[in-house]
Amino acid sequence: MKPLLPKQHGAWAMLIIPFLLGAYYGGFSWLHIPLFLGWLLLYLATYPFFMAIKNNKRRQYYLRWFMAYTLPAVVLLLIPLANNFSLLYFGFSMMPFFLINIYYARKKNERALLNDLAAIAEFCIGGLASFYIGEGELNLRAAEIFSFCFLFFTGSSFYVKTMIREKKNAAYKWASWGFHLLLITGLFIMGYPLLVIAYFPSMIRAIYLYGKSISVLKLGVLEIANSVYFLFALLFIL
Repeated sequence: MKPLLPKQHGAWAMLIIPFLLGAYYGGFSWLHIPLFLGWLLLYLATYPFFMAIKNNKRRQYYLRWFMAYTLPAVVLLLIPLANNFSLLYFGFSMMPFFLINIYYARKKNERALLNDLAAIAEFCIGGLASFYIGEGELNLRAAEIFSFCFLFFTGSSFYVKTMIREKKNAAYKWASWGFHLLLITGLFIMGYPLLVIAYFPSMIRAIYLYGKSISVLKLGVLEIANSVYFLFALLFIL
């Protein structure tokens, strides 16, 4: 039977990059293996969960897939939780954002910007958990990983909207351009001039590619390449 997988392909980068950065800077541990697998399965479980909310006719079908992903996720996550029960607080901190996701799923408006930001925050909290399981505490470096990932993916959300669903919306264009320009300026002001290297391609593509006819496939490939570039930039610069 073909597995039921999320259709939001850009979310894979959001799932993986904060987690990898957290593990790298917090210190790798064997506990990262069950933590990541459980985190991955929880992410996979969200797709049938939200589909069950929206689709009454196939609710039972989606709920079966939800349970198929959730049960092994819980088993896997119990392993790092048994080692450090404080990890549960990261789950609690995601709940307000998850409630926002539920609200927009019920409204059948998952593409709303606030819904995107809530999902980005959840993925970045996953990065904090990854950092914590290695370092044993949260510190300035953990806050930097959260903030820099959140800013990067927020910029991606703005950009993708200006290229697809909001491509004729001038307000989104200026919001996207303004966000990227303020981000670059803010990095200089806050004392992170080298990090401009990580975000500069994002600013260029947000401005230069706006209004150009690009297929969804090509857009996705470019975003994957930009995400990989961002990951390696932070691995070497941060």
